[in-house]
Amino acid sequence: MTVPDIITELSRNPLTDGMTISGGEPFYQAAGCVQLAAAARHSGLSVWVYTGYTYEELAALSIEKPDVAEMLGLIDVLVDGRFVLAERSLSLKWRGSLNQRVLDMHATRAAGRAVELEV
Repeated sequence: MTVPDIITELSRNPLTDGMTISGGEPFYQAAGCVQLAAAARHSGLSVWVYTGYTYEELAALSIEKPDVAEMLGLIDVLVDGRFVLAERSLSLKWRGSLNQRVLDMHATRAAGRAVELEV
């Protein structure tokens, strides 16, 4: 599917208010994900991204990779960190293991450091 096709499909459902990008590693294909996230934001949708990287790793990577920096600028919520089976918990909201964080990217960008979403 093309990016416009995906956005059109999402727009058809009146209950949809956002998009989640996950599966594989979104930051391995940041250029394509930037197009998707930008189109979603332009359509008024929120953007959540799940990554195995930590925010700090992505911030360091963004110095050399402009697509990563641009993607970080488009995200509303970033769920970061690798899933660790030994830290798995079914009681967590929006994440699978205790080491993962749910970051408010608006607050993170303003503070210049990772800020967890108030759940």
